[in-house]
Amino acid sequence: MNKQAVRSIGVLLLVCVSLLQAETRPNIIIMMVDDLGYSDFGCYGSEIKTPHIDKLAENGIRFQQFHNTAKCHSSRVSLLTGLYSDQAGDSKLSRGVTIAEVMKKAGYATMMVGKWHLTKEPTDRGFEKYFGHLSGATNFFKGDKTFRLNGKPWSEFGDDFYTTDANIEYAKRFLDETIKESADKPFFLYIAHNAPHYPLHVKKADYDKYEGVYEAGWDKLRRARYERQVKMGLIPRDWKQATQPKLVPAWKSLTSKEKAWDVRRMMAFAGMVDSIDQTTGKLVQFLEEKKIYDNTLIMICSDNGACPFDRTRNGDKDPWDPESYWCYDTGWSHVGNVPFRLHKQNQHGGGVNSPMIAHWPKGIKAKPGSITPQRAHLIDYMATCIDLAGTEYPKSWPGIELEPLQGKSLKPIFEGKVRKPHDTLFFRYNTNRALIQGDWKLVTHRASQWELYNIVIDGTEMNDLAAQHPEKVKVLSTLWHKLAKDQGRLKGKSAAQVSIKKPPLLKKDGTPAGRGGKKKQK
Repeated sequence: MNKQAVRSIGVLLLVCVSLLQAETRPNIIIMMVDDLGYSDFGCYGSEIKTPHIDKLAENGIRFQQFHNTAKCHSSRVSLLTGLYSDQAGDSKLSRGVTIAEVMKKAGYATMMVGKWHLTKEPTDRGFEKYFGHLSGATNFFKGDKTFRLNGKPWSEFGDDFYTTDANIEYAKRFLDETIKESADKPFFLYIAHNAPHYPLHVKKADYDKYEGVYEAGWDKLRRARYERQVKMGLIPRDWKQATQPKLVPAWKSLTSKEKAWDVRRMMAFAGMVDSIDQTTGKLVQFLEEKKIYDNTLIMICSDNGACPFDRTRNGDKDPWDPESYWCYDTGWSHVGNVPFRLHKQNQHGGGVNSPMIAHWPKGIKAKPGSITPQRAHLIDYMATCIDLAGTEYPKSWPGIELEPLQGKSLKPIFEGKVRKPHDTLFFRYNTNRALIQGDWKLVTHRASQWELYNIVIDGTEMNDLAAQHPEKVKVLSTLWHKLAKDQGRLKGKSAAQVSIKKPPLLKKDGTPAGRGGKKKQK
């Protein structure tokens, strides 16, 4: 056999290996929605219509305990790097690489749409294609000056522009371009929706769908969601629904005008979630048409629990008017976070528990529609992508003092196996802190007294056992401070010892915003 023939065979083998990898290595889509509570999808107990997302859950798996960081930017850091936010260098990502950088090196096409909310731009951190806004929030109808298309300013906002729709249209465009440019390459797509983060901008048709749904008020809606969660087997009945805080008034105590205003706010929020579901359906249809659906892993989660901050202005304008700026407050955020306590920024369950749905026809062997109680975290996405791409986490990276990977692959859970759990999970935002180890969760609100819960039997954190187990509090709090120092390099107020004060929780101090916004209603 001559040298030319040998070379030809070698090239053919390389092509075959490349095609085999493209066929066996899955495409991966991670979708993160913004400020969506644990119970805000239909498959997690909501009355909001999310049939497309519910179908993914029906044919995939749901996570009972999937954790985020309780804050927008830090959750994005953990998702992208597989590290805790402080450990990764926070929004600068100065001690972490991104999934896109690792996957690109492994031969994946990489693309992103939506909210960035970190330093630099996605195209600086491994994403070959990007459309979206660099800001932490934007006007859904008019956008802002931070919109970019592949690293260049973009401002083509037409009369029919709506951010949620635009994200998926550009996702489909990028996928189509990638398929035409390099059909042999698997892809990694990160969709970071700004919805349903405030302002509550909604298309009128989506708003109108929820006429008559919310007149019953948050008291009854909370209970109805909880009962659906128990009935579908999402949570055990032993997990008591978190008590509605005193800050939230009974629905019947509101005036007719107050009720009407709060009904409208929740209709706007529901319409925004509905829009996410509609566009998810369009993306699934696109994947099916391109015959790449079966080998595409889709994972959907939220960056934190529902948000209670009422910063409403121009409430006299309808929520489909670009000049409006509506928010809802604690009444509805506690509906969103059923069955858990508190909300965004807090390290209690309402802040750090997210819905998480995984769907992958070719790869998920667990029973379709099953619910796994195995605990997972945003840091696990990097490890999962590495595992499925057949690559490794880098030992070093140019210009970065790289921290070791903290996440663990979700692949065993997808296969219906029991994964070796995390030894510990670390949480911090501002002076809100937590640590999970085994059955135990240690948590504090604004560095007040440590609270201790057995979250296997008390997943909603209703029975504080700190006084009964002071040694456990001491051991876990010592570990929290060690991790804060060694991993997060925290100091000062961020890592100071807790006080002896009782937890303020929902005290009216400006964070929950109470019943703010009533003077701005229409």
